[in-house]
Amino acid sequence: MNLQEKFTDLCLHFTKDGTLIESLWQEIEKKYSGKGRHYHNLFHLENMFLELESVKGHITDYKSIAFSVFYHDVIYDASSKSNEEKSASYAAERLQRIGLDNGMISKIEAQILATKSHQKSDDTDTDYLLDADLSILGKDSETYFDYTRKIRKEYAIYPDILYKPGRKKVLKHFLELESIFKTKHFRNEYEQQAKLNLTAELQTL
Repeated sequence: MNLQEKFTDLCLHFTKDGTLIESLWQEIEKKYSGKGRHYHNLFHLENMFLELESVKGHITDYKSIAFSVFYHDVIYDASSKSNEEKSASYAAERLQRIGLDNGMISKIEAQILATKSHQKSDDTDTDYLLDADLSILGKDSETYFDYTRKIRKEYAIYPDILYKPGRKKVLKHFLELESIFKTKHFRNEYEQQAKLNLTAELQTL
């Protein structure tokens, strides 16, 4: 998948300024290719787009969702509790420059903020975004535990005595949700395996 091409095609709906589009893409590429990005990187964006491809027909506003994918983790600092807020603000400023209207920008900001708590939304598009973001949880156990190792690397600044309780809290949060996945498609695809994976990881902590 060519993410740059995908981003360019998306932006061309709103601006014909190729230099602006190129500079915005360079920013995204640089952010997601940062030194500490072991999981929240360009490969994560690719996977999200692949997951969304299978439900594209059910998404009302695919352009907004696509921008939300590109910008939802653009700011990622393992020591910060406000990555989503910073990513949403970052996206809003860039998308204004492309020429998106305020309503669309507000929708994208809300979608990015929703990735903080992963609660079921009144907006089905947002639910598809959240499910694509969490789809890794329901992959086969080998893929899942590879993901957990990458997450641990991203939080390498924290010793186990701090990391493990925090990670346990996250896993329990997802297991206590009525369902991890908000949409029928992703529930059918990943819910059962996700619960097995999260439970198996909990036993290792």
